[in-house]
Amino acid sequence: MRVLVVDDEAPARERLLRMLEPLDSYTVCGEAATGQAALALAAEHQPDILLMDIRMPGMDGLEAARHLLVLEQPPAIIFTTAYSDHALEAFEMHAVDYLLKPVRRERLAEALANARRLTRVQAAALRQAVEQGTARTRICARVRGSLQLIPVEEVRYFLADQKYLTVATPGGQVLIEETLKSLEDEFREQFIRVHRNALVAVRFLRGLEKDTSGHYRVLLDGVDECLEVSRRHVADVRQRIKLLQS
Repeated sequence: MRVLVVDDEAPARERLLRMLEPLDSYTVCGEAATGQAALALAAEHQPDILLMDIRMPGMDGLEAARHLLVLEQPPAIIFTTAYSDHALEAFEMHAVDYLLKPVRRERLAEALANARRLTRVQAAALRQAVEQGTARTRICARVRGSLQLIPVEEVRYFLADQKYLTVATPGGQVLIEETLKSLEDEFREQFIRVHRNALVAVRFLRGLEKDTSGHYRVLLDGVDECLEVSRRHVADVRQRIKLLQS
């Protein structure tokens, strides 16, 4: 089984690598010092198991675990950390196991023996944790075999089209497989629904206009598209624009 080792401290990674070396059933496919690097390597190498630290600068292990759901075959996750207070949250994230540092060889072997690829039930539970937990700071999309992270603060709108959602930023558009309702619940302070198929970023609202057909459209800073506003949402959008301009 392919194992990816993730820890921001080089000595901790080296310790795990040494303990993995004599285990014939496991092959190290890479090592990473950050959550972002872990996502890139996971997309490239498709590991079966991640040994991942929780507390890392930038993107911690828990957030990285959430983004790994974008992969077609998410790996099993074994968290490693020096802080036992993360245990409950880690298991709620449906990690295969949770190892306290310094990791003991016997405990590592036991956790690896129990590790398998994420089941559908575990993946569903992870998605539920995303919806119920702290709002993400990034959206993760699978683009041509790699994982692309989009800062939420750069997103202008989410637009639903059948099973996919378009995420629009000044730099372009990507597609993700999430529901508009889950995004609305997660980012309700930052985005407002303007149509049954669209959420727009409140901070980038510029104005409302009426087209020749009598339909309202919302104008957003940073993108050329003008999204249609359904009549039931016009009053809310107009009120938000007034608040921004006051």
